[in-house]
Amino acid sequence: MDQTPASERAYRDTKSKILVGAVKGGQLLSEVAVAAELGVSRTPVHEAFLRLAAEDLLDLLPRRGAVVVPISPREATDLLEMRLALEGSAVRRLCRSEATAQAVAAELARLIDQQRGAATDLARFAELDDAFHRHIVDSAGNCIAQRFYGSLGDRQRRMMADAVQADQTLVERLIAEHAELAQAIDVRDATAFDARLLAHLESTYEVVLR
Repeated sequence: MDQTPASERAYRDTKSKILVGAVKGGQLLSEVAVAAELGVSRTPVHEAFLRLAAEDLLDLLPRRGAVVVPISPREATDLLEMRLALEGSAVRRLCRSEATAQAVAAELARLIDQQRGAATDLARFAELDDAFHRHIVDSAGNCIAQRFYGSLGDRQRRMMADAVQADQTLVERLIAEHAELAQAIDVRDATAFDARLLAHLESTYEVVLR
C-alpha cells in the first residue's frame, strides 16, 4: 500500500503533468477535480498547489484553483543563455583530455541510441534529452556548475516536452543534432560544439514560442 502523504502525491502528479505537457500553460486546474481524480480531499491538493506556485509553475486563483504558468519568451531566453554558458564551459574543460572527451562521446552515443528507441514516447524522449545534456555538464566535474545546471532541469524538461508535442517531426532532427554535438566532443572541437549547441537550442525554443 502506498504510504506517500496525500499532499506529496498531489504535488508529484500535478507537477509531472505540467513537465510532460499533459497540462498546458494557461490551463485552469481545479482543486476539486484533482482531488477527485486522486481520491483525496481538497486540503492536500491545496498544499500541493502552494508548493507548485512557489516553484513558479502555478498561479493561484482564490476559490477557483490555479492556472498553469506559461513559458514566457524571457524565461526561454534566460534558460538558453545559461545552458550555452554552462554546457560550453563544460566542453572546453572536457576537451583538455582526449581520453575524457572520447569517453563522454561514447556515453552520449549510447544515450542517442536510447533516444532513437523512444522517438514515439515523447515524455521519455524529453527525459533522455535532459540526460544527454546533463551528462555533458556532470562529466566536466565542476560541482558548482552541476548544482546550478540541476536547478534548470524542470524548465528544460518542460520546454522539451512542449516542443516535441508541438512538432513531432522535431524528434529526428534533435537526434541528428545530438549526434553532431557528440562528434564535436569526440574530436575535441569546442568551437564547433558552441556553434552547434546554439543552433540546436534555438530551433527547439522557436517551436515552444510560436
